[in-house]
Formats: sequence, structure tokens, C-alpha cells
Amino acid sequence: MPDRGGGPTGPRIRVGRPSRRVRTLLMTLGVLAVLAMAFVMFAGFWTDWLWYRSVAYSSVFTTTLWTKIGLFLVFGLLMAVAIGVNIWLAHRLRPPLSAMSLEQQSLDRYRMSVAPYKKWVLLAITALVGLIAGASASGQWRTWLMYVNGVPFGQKDPQFKLDVSFYAFDLPWYRFLLGFGFAAVVLSLIAAAVTHYLYGGLRVTSPGARATGAATGHLSVLLGIFVSLKAVAYWLDRYGLAVKSSDFKATDNWTGLRYVDANAYLPAKTILFCIAVICAVLFFATLWRRTWQLPVIGFGLMVLSAILIGGLYPAIVQKFQVQPNEQAKEAAFIQKNIDATRDAYDIDDAQVDDYSGKSTTTEAAKLRTSANEAASYRVMDPNVVSPAFQQLQQRRNYYQFPKTLDVDRYKGEDGKEQDTVIGLRELNLDGLPKRNWINDHFTYTHGYGAIAARGTTTGTNPAGSPDFTESGLPTTGELGEYEQRIYYGEKTEQYSIVGGPQKELDYEEDGEKTTSYKGDSGVSLSNAFNRAAYAVSMSEPQILYSGAIGEGSRILYNRTPKERVEAVAPWLTIDGDAYPAVVGKRIQWVVDAYTTTNGYPYASRTTLGDTTADSLTTNQRAVVAQQNQVNYIRNSVKATVDAYTGKVTLYEWDTEDPVLKTWRKAFPGTVKSRGDIPQDLRDHLRYPQDLFKVQRELLTRYHVEDPAQFYSGSDAWQVPDDPTNKEPGAVPPYYLSMKMPGQDTQKFSLTTTFTPRGRPNLGAFMAVDADAASKDYGTIRLLRVTTTVKGPGQVQSELNGNDDVAEFVRNLKGTDSDIEYGNLLTVPLDGGFLYIEPVYTRGGTQNYPLLRKVAASYGSKIVFENSLGEALNAVFGVEGSDTTEPEEPPGDTTEPPATGDAALKKAIADAQKAYTAGETALKEQDWEAYGKAQADLQKALERAAAAQPKAGGASDSEGATKPEGDDQGS
Repeated sequence: MPDRGGGPTGPRIRVGRPSRRVRTLLMTLGVLAVLAMAFVMFAGFWTDWLWYRSVAYSSVFTTTLWTKIGLFLVFGLLMAVAIGVNIWLAHRLRPPLSAMSLEQQSLDRYRMSVAPYKKWVLLAITALVGLIAGASASGQWRTWLMYVNGVPFGQKDPQFKLDVSFYAFDLPWYRFLLGFGFAAVVLSLIAAAVTHYLYGGLRVTSPGARATGAATGHLSVLLGIFVSLKAVAYWLDRYGLAVKSSDFKATDNWTGLRYVDANAYLPAKTILFCIAVICAVLFFATLWRRTWQLPVIGFGLMVLSAILIGGLYPAIVQKFQVQPNEQAKEAAFIQKNIDATRDAYDIDDAQVDDYSGKSTTTEAAKLRTSANEAASYRVMDPNVVSPAFQQLQQRRNYYQFPKTLDVDRYKGEDGKEQDTVIGLRELNLDGLPKRNWINDHFTYTHGYGAIAARGTTTGTNPAGSPDFTESGLPTTGELGEYEQRIYYGEKTEQYSIVGGPQKELDYEEDGEKTTSYKGDSGVSLSNAFNRAAYAVSMSEPQILYSGAIGEGSRILYNRTPKERVEAVAPWLTIDGDAYPAVVGKRIQWVVDAYTTTNGYPYASRTTLGDTTADSLTTNQRAVVAQQNQVNYIRNSVKATVDAYTGKVTLYEWDTEDPVLKTWRKAFPGTVKSRGDIPQDLRDHLRYPQDLFKVQRELLTRYHVEDPAQFYSGSDAWQVPDDPTNKEPGAVPPYYLSMKMPGQDTQKFSLTTTFTPRGRPNLGAFMAVDADAASKDYGTIRLLRVTTTVKGPGQVQSELNGNDDVAEFVRNLKGTDSDIEYGNLLTVPLDGGFLYIEPVYTRGGTQNYPLLRKVAASYGSKIVFENSLGEALNAVFGVEGSDTTEPEEPPGDTTEPPATGDAALKKAIADAQKAYTAGETALKEQDWEAYGKAQADLQKALERAAAAQPKAGGASDSEGATKPEGDDQGS
């Protein structure tokens, strides 16, 4: 019997082996951990599916998902098979006996350690490589969908005579396949070489041959495939020249062939293609010859040819043929670039007319009358007056307006359309009296009401404030009845849970009003599974167990218009500025969306983020698509997002766009036809700002159609910096109802100015018909200035140095107020240009901008007056002749004009007294007194004008210098 004592031969004690109960517990915990991780990964997928289903765009989710899965599986499997087969083949072709050398003896240890796990190692390597390749390929879902659904452009490139669709839809997919092929071959080559080396097929220090015949044949075939792919790459590179970007003196971001490309690179690529084919054949021939000599020679020849033919020869052609006479050599190619770029950016129909910039009319009264008809001068700058909206119409701290308001058109009480500044009163959680989870997500869930003001007039309470046409809480005014609750908006970024047992605060006005969401938007949280999924995806466990969630509860998220449109149409590029419109008793966000490509042959590329940036984009509005480079763009879709239900509707706008047709084939049923756009919505559609900014940037060079002039750059323009903004940045475009030369009536337009490159004077004026209901919608008109005219920066500099401005600024000192300049509007008028700029004061007891002055400039004259009417009178030298169809403000009574010298003297004395009272009120920041003084002043001036004898016996005092706050006195 063995010794069972306590010595070395005593009983063995099992240490560290857990009991069955512990093992079961650990296994259970492990399974639960795996299930938890799986649920976390699944939650994101499930909530995405629920969201797409809630907005009725589940087909977008499924099409995208199955496309990604298909690409992942196909290309992941292809890569795994390619690597696995080559490793297996290299192992199969290993020599039966290893050479007796130190190298092979040391490798024996690795072979022996790998031998028991060969299958697992092979599966692990192929699976890892396959997963990486599949994940990379799934990111190409857009490329694949465009390839299989591509429709012809109906236009051919000038070099190869291929339809543009080949470059936009086919070539990107071919390049992806080629890149995938190169990756598969290179990884297979590395894997095969390592396997051959490990099993003795390749030797570094062993005596005898460095490679067995089998290894030589195997690797030669892989190298032959690599060189074959290189031949295909050379052939595709020929077509790639049509969409290649390069530096060129004529323009930045040149795209397309130049002389050296057509006469050196193109034949070089063809020759290199032939050499690569021959070299590939030599590599394949080693299957029979078993020698590397000829393939190596062929490969060396290909490399040498690539250096000499593909690099040195084009450099010689450029140096000795092109540079001595570059303009003549490049003329034909510049013309192709001009034509393609103008077509790709839809500026080929831009009308360019010469415009003197100098008025030929000397009759002041005629010019004054023409000024009234030329434009509806918007003195309410949407980029400035938002604080006034905030101060006068916020009503509660938990509401807010955007920093930049929007300009739209609405019918007034007289039935006529008027330019209107509009903003929504959206929710601002930072202004809540108390922040907690219930308040943030259950109680305060929506904004309330649209606030609108006339763009061309000011209000009287206080003087210089916006002239509101829709105001209050709830709002009332000219917009009529509509659903005022705003659950979806530009500032609504948090999620809300509505419709359940927890009541929502509707608004506070004469008591607290509550409501419960009645829309069908959002995702139901009535079942525990959905609640658990959202608790995980939102990282908020309270969603799972909170008593505030119950039957009928719905979660609203992805609530900004931009987010919603991007989600349901991920193939669109979204404009940086969605704007609200009251349509059919609902507030609809209107979102302009673009289809783009960077594969339009010969069209120069532009970076959207840079091109659409201006003085407002730094911190006031989003920039479209950031750093996307494109060379084709169309405003192909108009989208709407209901501010109450969040419903997203996509409407076809450009019926000829082949890119949109391609995406409609890929996602059928997602975009409605243009004919389905309701008329009341069409009335509010406008030309988008970001497209306009892209086009104006291109037109700084591409308004020139003559290759020689284009090359010289003698007529190049630039977008000037915003003279009213202290920070550097391009002047933003302005919406304005105006009349271009040759037009009979005012058109709602989007306008901008240009200066000659490197000079401050005015070079050109650009306007596009922005009214979607107009038959001329989208027509671009350019006025090329043929004489020296002051540019916006020069006008602003003269204004800053004006004596009246200096006195006004001096009077503001000590009152804790600042001067703030509004948009500097430019309007063509009778051969010249009229500049109008509203001037605001801000500070004192009312820390928001109020319109106090209006500056005007025409020709060499610049004036600084109390109102628009006075400014127009003064700039044209017309006394008391304001023909802007004024309307007296409510409650205003005008004394009957007296006659005679006594009446005239009394009126002048009253005017002087009112002026003095106004200056005193201005210094004291007493705006109510200032408004009253201005009204008294203007009444006195009217009486003075009426008392003066008129030449010819005619009295022309109609509307003379209207009071501030009058409908035209802003």
C-alpha cells in the first residue's frame, strides 16, 4: 500500500479546480455577458429599423442594408478564398524533404509548432482578412448602386466620345475592383511567399537553388496576375485623364486633359499597357520554363518604360513644346474645360450683358421715381435683427430664435406679396428654470409659433423695431390659422418622449397650458423590448423603468430637418440652410438637396465647404457637405419636413438630372414627381443659397468663354469680403425683390456683387430669378461693369468717413450703445448702381438692434438719413418727394397744412424743436421719446413743404419724409 503520510509521497491535494456549481455559475455569467454584448450591438440596428419604419422610408434602410451585406459577403469571401487557396496551394507544393541546413533546422521548430493547428491558423488568417476586406467593400455601396442603376447623361466627352455616365457611374466601380484585385494579389503573394519559406520552397541561406520549381511557378503566376492588373490600370488611366485634376495657370482645380496629356501621357499609357501585357505573359511562361530570367527582364523594362515614357517624355513635351507657346497649345483644351464646367454647374445659360455703371438721366425726380420701382428695399436684415425677435417675441427663456432669420414671401392684407423676415420660436433647454430628465425630455418638448415681420418697413413700438405681421403667444396675424407647435426644428437636437402619461407644457400665457402629442411620429415605447433597446442606444437606463413612460408613449429623435432628410436620402447633399414656411395650415421646413458627382469629364472641381463659406458661416449657419469635392451639381430635390409630425417628403425638382434618375432607380418610390408639389408649397420655394454661391464662385472665371482671355485672366473677378462684417469672409448673397434692366416688374431674386481680381471697384452684378413660381426661375443674369464704379468696400469706407455718420457715432459715445451695419444692398438703377444700407444701434436699456438710420449711395453721392424715404430723397437731390406709396401708421394724425409765411416759419421752428428733442432722446437712449420726436419732426417738415410755393403751381408733398415706423420709413 502507498504511504499516505504527510511526506512527499503523501496524498495529492487538488488545488484550484472549481466545483460544478461554480463552473455552472461562471458559464452562466459568460453566456449572459455574451448575450448582453450581442443585445448592445443589436440595439443600434433595431432602433434604426424602427426609426426608418416610423418615417415610412423602410425601403431605404433595407436597400442600403442588403447592399452592404451583399458587398461584405461577396468581397469578404473572395478575399478569404484568394488568401486561403494560395496558402493551401503553397503548403501543397512544399518539397517532400527539407535541406539539411541551419536555416531549415531552425524553421523545423516553427513547422512543428504550427502543424497541430494548421487548419485553425488557416481559418483564422482567412477569416480576419475576409472580415477586413468585406467591411471595406461594404463602404462602397453608393458606388455599386450607381454602377448598376446608372442612366446615360446623353452627352459625350470630347476626347474619347464616351457618355458622361461612364466617368460618373462606371469608372469609379472599375477602379474599386482594380484596387481590390491589387490588394488580393499582394496579400496572396505575401501569404504564399511566407508559406513557401516556412516549408522549404524558398530558401535564403540554404545551399542549392533558392526556390523550388513549384514555388517558382506559383509565385510567377501571382506576379503575372499583378502585372496583368497593372496593364488594366494603365488602360483605365487613359480614361482617368479626362477627370484628372492638376495645377494649371489658367485656373485652380483644373480637370481634364491638357496638351501634354493628349500628346504625351495618353500615348504613353497605351504603350505601357502593351508592355505590361507582354511582361505578364512572360511571368505566366515560367510555368513551363521554370526560370525568372525573362520575367525579370520584362518587369525591368516595364519599370524603365514607366520612368522614361510615363515621366520623362511628358516632361520634355511640356518644357520644349508647350511652355514656349502655352496659350496657343492649350487653347483647344481650355475651350473644352470651359464648356464642360459651365454645363456641369448649370451656368452655361448665364446671360452676360455689358452695363455702364453710370446713369445717363439727369432729371432727379425721374430717378427718384425709378428708384421706387427698382426694388423693395429690405431694411430688416435677417442676419442682424434676430436679437430683436428674441427680445420682443421670445416671451419665455426656454424659447429661442436662430441667429440668422430667413427671408420668404407672404401676401399682406392687400393681397400683394411682400418680402418677409421669418423665424420659428423653437425650444431652448438651456433656458429652463430647472434642468432634470423629466423636464428635458417629457415636459418641455416643443417650440411654439412662427414670428414674421415685413422686410421693407419698421415698427413703432419701439421705433425702429421689426414691423411684425405675425406675433404673440399663441401667434396671431397675417399668416392665419395653422398648427403652431414645433416638435421638429433646426435647434431641436434632444430627444423627447411624448404621448404617454406625462403631460407636456404647451405654453405659458395667462396661465400654464398643457398638451399631449397627437401626431403619429416617433417610435412607440409601449413594449419593454423597444424600451430596452432605446435605453441602450440612448445610454439612458431610465427609459427602461421610468413611470413617466407608458401606453401611448413615443420617442422623437433625429429632429432637425437636415438630419431627417440626410437619413432618408443618404445619397443627397443637403443645403446648409433649411427655412420654414407656413403651408396649408402647417409649418413646413423646406430643405434644398443636391445630387453631385466628381466624375464629370473636363469640368473643374470645387470644394463645397470652401465655396459655400461666407461671413455668416463661421458660427451662424451650417456649411454644405464640408470638404466634398465635386465637379457637377444640381438642385434636383426639394424636401419638406413637417414641424409637427416630422413627416419627410422628397419632391423631384430637376426632371432632367441623370444622377437623380439613377438614385430613383436604386431607391424606387422614395422621391415624388415634380407634379405632386402642392401649389401653396411651390409659392414658397426659392433658389438655394449654397448652389448660388457655388455658381458665383465658378463665374468669377467661367463667365469668360474665349480661351485666350480665360488664359490671361484679364477679366477675372472675385467675390468681395463683406464690408459690414469685422471678421473676414465673403459677402453673403441677399434675397431681394428687384427689377433687373429690361424687366417690367420686380422679381424675387438672389443677388451678389463681384469686384475685379485684386481691385476694390465694382466688376459685375449677378442676380438669379429665385421665385420657383416664375417661368424664368433659375435664370442667371450678369451685368459686367464697363466703367469705374465704387465697389461695396469703397462705399462702406466712404460711409464710415461721412461727417453725418461721424456725428452720429459721437452722439452714441457715453450711451453704452454701438452702431451696427445691416446688409449693403446693391440695385441696378438707370445705368448706375444704387446702394442701400440700414444702420442699427444696439445697447443701453434695450440690448437689441433698432433701425435708426439708412445710408444710400448713387454715383458719387452718399447720404445718411433717418429713413429710407429721406435717404432716397437726399441721394437724388429731391426735396420732399417720396413716392413710395406710404401708409400712415395706425393712430397717426397729420395736421392740415397751413399756408403763408407765418405757417412756414412756425413749421420750421417746430421742426427745429423736434430735432433738438430727438437728439436729446438719442443721447439718453430714450427710444420712445426719440420716436415721438421723429414723428413731430416729420410732421413739421410736411407742413413746411406744403407751405412753400411750388413751381408750376403743383404740390408734390406726397409722402414727404415719412415718420420713422411708417410702412416705408425704415
